[in-house]
Amino acid sequence: MSLKIINITRSVVSCDIFKISCPKNWCNLPNKSAFLNSKSRAQNCVTFVRTYSNSKITNNMRFIQFQRNQSNKSALGVISADGSKFVDISDAYPTDMISFIKSNVPIADIEQRIESLKWEDISGVKLQAPVSNPEKIVCIGLNYLGHCLEQNKEPPSEPMFFSKFASTITGPTGDVILHDITTQLDWEVELAVIIGKEARHVSASSALDHVFGYSVAQDISARDWQKSRNGGQFLIGKSMDTFCPLGPSIVHKSLVTDPHNLRLTCSVNGVPKQLGNTSELIFRINEIIHRLSQSITLKPGDVILTGTPSGVGMHRKPAEFLKVGDVIESEIQSIGKIVNTIVKDTP
Repeated sequence: MSLKIINITRSVVSCDIFKISCPKNWCNLPNKSAFLNSKSRAQNCVTFVRTYSNSKITNNMRFIQFQRNQSNKSALGVISADGSKFVDISDAYPTDMISFIKSNVPIADIEQRIESLKWEDISGVKLQAPVSNPEKIVCIGLNYLGHCLEQNKEPPSEPMFFSKFASTITGPTGDVILHDITTQLDWEVELAVIIGKEARHVSASSALDHVFGYSVAQDISARDWQKSRNGGQFLIGKSMDTFCPLGPSIVHKSLVTDPHNLRLTCSVNGVPKQLGNTSELIFRINEIIHRLSQSITLKPGDVILTGTPSGVGMHRKPAEFLKVGDVIESEIQSIGKIVNTIVKDTP
């Protein structure tokens, strides 16, 4: 990939994202600072000003799974854009999200039904992860240029896929366990894509037709197990119990005008750690689905974590890792916010 470095409100982004041809290969990532200050950059690079959309969402296609207080029964609902109210749609549709997605109910039918239902205060229920048992959770590493740069790594020429077990999923306010076997617990805010219909051998141009919606995720990682143990394989370091907080809802794709222009942030104990935008994705969502579907059939309810921007704890100087009592807040523009607390491991 021919790459040119451009500065976007103090972020470094690939020109490839903006479909710009680079006249020369100006990219030398280990020496990027010198390049950014060079005359070559001034003569050959373009500076963009990033803007964010603040348009209001007026309809209600934000789907949740929840339990009423003092009940173990899971139910399906729709939550308001501000997160304060919900309607229970369990009487009309399947009560678990994956079955609901598979049923392919027309959005117009849901909107019409909601008009006759009573909105309730959200304080009376506990939000669960909007998808609780997907067949697959597929992740992609090094998919934000800033995350590559903070590691002094070249951006990949093809996606780096790995997976997490479904048992990693916890809800939007669920606790994250600091397992006794790790001392290097780290955060990664990510946009999650929820598959809506089966995808096999799909083209990049039609790939987004297979998306149901979007959610907020944390790709919690035990860096010692990811990097230096288990033979360098990611699985254990990424798949410990509670290592995938998800929620608060699935925002239907009809509400997301451009999934490649969403601001995402992560803070720990109120201190900002990550600030990025999905415009910085090296491999866009349609390309990810296209590539995966050439060899893996994606099913309704499957979850794809699309990568994380710069600012993870491992690559800070000095490195920072999560400890018991820490609170992680992860938020994505127009999608929502999840808040998770680190707790001690118990037998």
